[in-house]
Amino acid sequence: MLDGRLLAFSFLPFSFVMKPAEYRGMSDDQLELTRREVVKNLFHLRFQSATERLETPSEIRKAKRELARIMTIQRQRALAGNQTTAAKGK
Repeated sequence: MLDGRLLAFSFLPFSFVMKPAEYRGMSDDQLELTRREVVKNLFHLRFQSATERLETPSEIRKAKRELARIMTIQRQRALAGNQTTAAKGK
């Protein structure tokens, strides 16, 4: 899926960061799937941190920022959808 990028989240450290423009090119379903993968990866990173097996603590910060990027784009799309609905109603 997603030209192989989504599968990379499962077994690689989260050092691969996509640009916001790449996220904006995704459909809503793809974006939601990617968000779930990032949340899952963040959980695993936090678990590794708690058990002191996390090699690079900066990975948690990267994952949080990635999640924020995705959620921001989802919110922008939701607001844009509401604006078009309100414009049609007038």
